[in-house]
Amino acid sequence: MRTVNKEARRAKQIGIMETCYDCYAEKGLTDISLQAIAETYGCNVAIIYQYFENQDDLIIKSTEYCMSKVEGEVMAKAPTDAEELWRFIDEIPYWMAEKHGKKCRLMYQVYTHPKYREYGKKFLAGVNQRYTEYAKTLEGNLGIPAQKLTPLIFMLVRACVHYALYEDEFYLKSQTDVLKESLEMFMEN
Repeated sequence: MRTVNKEARRAKQIGIMETCYDCYAEKGLTDISLQAIAETYGCNVAIIYQYFENQDDLIIKSTEYCMSKVEGEVMAKAPTDAEELWRFIDEIPYWMAEKHGKKCRLMYQVYTHPKYREYGKKFLAGVNQRYTEYAKTLEGNLGIPAQKLTPLIFMLVRACVHYALYEDEFYLKSQTDVLKESLEMFMEN
């Protein structure tokens, strides 16, 4: 019985976090109250306080959870070999902007806010580790050392997030062109 209760509790917590993040992504950090989040989720504010200490705790945990989920979706689309690589580089920025642009904008609002900056640093440290591990899995398939792939992965992610934020084609194209040239150069050697 306990497992079911833990699973149900976690499912409710995730539902609240996803609702919270979607509400803030849609309206901004200053225009949404806990009451509005509760109503959107279909509960009362007291339920939210059963899962989160306060509004800041909800924002921090929602941002980390939802952006980890976005990262997981990107990684699920990520190439595992050279044949998929070029398609991925061409498609992922547009997919990211369309599907997660608002979430990326909110992530930057949250993690650049002085109150939440330390949580952003912690989240990005985890990103650094995960992308480094991903580069290691690609190393053999692409024939490029992981220490060379890791910064290229960051370049692509930065270009994707920047495009999701601003839909800046010039920046995107300049970054992906350099990325592709670098990959070609490494793959030729």
